[in-house]
Amino acid sequence: MTKMNPADPLHYAAALRRQRTRAPRVVLYSHDTLGFGHLRRNMLLAQAIRDCGHDPEVLLVAGMREAGAFALPAGVDCLTLPAYAKASDGTYHARDLGIGVDALCDIRAATIRAAVKNFQPDLMIVDNVPRGAQYELGPTLRALKRSGRTRIVLGLRDIIDRPSVMRQQWLRQRNFEALQDHYDDIWVYGDPAFFPTADEYGLGPELSARVTYTGYLDQRARLSPDAQGADPLQVTGGDARPFVLCQVGGGRDGVALCTAFAAAPMPAGHQGILITGTQMPPEARARVAALAQGRTDLTVVDFVAEPVGLAARAAALVAMCGYNTACEMMSFGLPSLVVPRVRPRTEQLIRAQRMQDRGIADMIHPDALSPAAIGDWLGRAVTRQAGPRGVDLDGLSRVTAMATRMLAPRKSLRRLA
Repeated sequence: MTKMNPADPLHYAAALRRQRTRAPRVVLYSHDTLGFGHLRRNMLLAQAIRDCGHDPEVLLVAGMREAGAFALPAGVDCLTLPAYAKASDGTYHARDLGIGVDALCDIRAATIRAAVKNFQPDLMIVDNVPRGAQYELGPTLRALKRSGRTRIVLGLRDIIDRPSVMRQQWLRQRNFEALQDHYDDIWVYGDPAFFPTADEYGLGPELSARVTYTGYLDQRARLSPDAQGADPLQVTGGDARPFVLCQVGGGRDGVALCTAFAAAPMPAGHQGILITGTQMPPEARARVAALAQGRTDLTVVDFVAEPVGLAARAAALVAMCGYNTACEMMSFGLPSLVVPRVRPRTEQLIRAQRMQDRGIADMIHPDALSPAAIGDWLGRAVTRQAGPRGVDLDGLSRVTAMATRMLAPRKSLRRLA
């Protein structure tokens, strides 16, 4: 918060009045270059922060146009940025606009800077990328540092990449330097018993002292009677048979899994539901649709705004192994199969291997993926129940508690000074 000088009574009194008369404000930054995981995670965090008891106003900065299709909690609004797309080699380009990535970065950086300057947040939580996608948060972080009024938190998923690769990348991108210079806290949305993030990535004593492991984010918080797409009958057209679910997030990197699932035999008495994602290339989506054409035991849709109701009621889950997918499998305790992405990052492979080792999910390496492999697993999965997950799922309640402390009103002039 701003360090006010009691010797300047006019400035001090004006700042005190502002802090007494307006609700606390929070910005959640989500760069969203691939899939919906970052956006869904930040929507859950927004709700947890809204539950802190101080009625904060929350501005979600999102990097994809699909953000407008999601129902936001009361007191939360969204600034949608023109989107990046991430290629298979890890490079970026404009998703839809015919401009270079540098020009797109300039547009996004200026937009973020103007929004944060005018919103004047008390707390800003940056998702996963300390300097923002393409370093677009640089101007905003420097301005917030000068103002001294905003607490800045980096929110990290449990796994980033292989430790050696992550450290090399973060050193090259000067992320450790950014953490030292700009961030007050680091929240890891995970369980150190599953993956000790700070130790694995060698954050060192000073940065590790800023780390709080929140626990994983329980996806059951997304369930509600009016959740968009929550009722399977809305997708299946009234077919009440038990079903197995395959989803691949945005879908840009899920073509192989969708193709295998669409050609796989479904378990007897069950139907399949496949959500391909809106970011899958149109020609790939057409191939998947052609495989499903004429099948009475398979429904293919490209987008469900809130598929968590489907996941909760499925007989078995098949997916890649992004963070949110893993949390769904931990949360619902259903028979689960992961087919992780292995390029350009090994994040999903590392998570999938640990999930398999702990009995949370079975794994098929993408090199071994086939319709027969999917069908064989589904046939076995619907006849059994998964065991207990044994991981910490209290992340959202801890985020609420931390927001309660951070956004508490000042009690006295002395403390404000």
